[in-house]
Amino acid sequence: MHLYHTVLGKPRTGAMQHAYWGQEYGNGCVEGFLKREGIAHERLGNTDALLDRAVEALIRGKVIGWYQGRFEWGPRALGNRSILADPRRGEMKDIVNTKIKFREPYRPFAPSVLAERAEEYFDLPDAAQHDPARFMLLVAPVRSEQQGTIPAVTHVDGTGRLQTVFAETNPRYCGLIQRFGEATGVPVVLNTSFNLRGEPIVTTPENAYSTFRRSEMDLLVMGDYLIEKQEER
Repeated sequence: MHLYHTVLGKPRTGAMQHAYWGQEYGNGCVEGFLKREGIAHERLGNTDALLDRAVEALIRGKVIGWYQGRFEWGPRALGNRSILADPRRGEMKDIVNTKIKFREPYRPFAPSVLAERAEEYFDLPDAAQHDPARFMLLVAPVRSEQQGTIPAVTHVDGTGRLQTVFAETNPRYCGLIQRFGEATGVPVVLNTSFNLRGEPIVTTPENAYSTFRRSEMDLLVMGDYLIEKQEER
């Protein structure tokens, strides 16, 4: 888009509304890998059932490796190659930092929030109109009355590097957050990139499973497939 407009001098043709430009490894690739490696798994072809299982796990304090669709183009995990947890649990900040990301405990995590509900939690007027927030590139104050509601994604200075999530650009991730909000009253999830310290964000199903096994994530959701840790022990 930059070359087309700036170098070739062509007129702008639109705005980039999402970053899901990477390669997709669909259910066929995921199933082939799981069967080839003999990995115990469960397939849920019904999206509602899959989202219900994921939400139930989050509410129970489980940490999820979330692997869906095309990977994000750029440095941010925006709901397709993400590690997810319940932002209402303050201990999740330490759990994800020390047991999964293997990084310094002071480092913050991002809140993914439904775009239409973002202003309830963040001091960001017209939040849905701020394109940088779509890409987790904007830091905003967490409203004082909500800091105790989402402590795992509120940094020590009372801010959060939020990601606004839209149904038209990521319907499955949006559906997960919406369903979590319906179950808990909080339409926000803790989101961090699906990788371990010093490694790039996962790309292939093999990458995702390897990272899952080498960390203390509890559940891996790859496409329509669920892999639970206890099944692997």
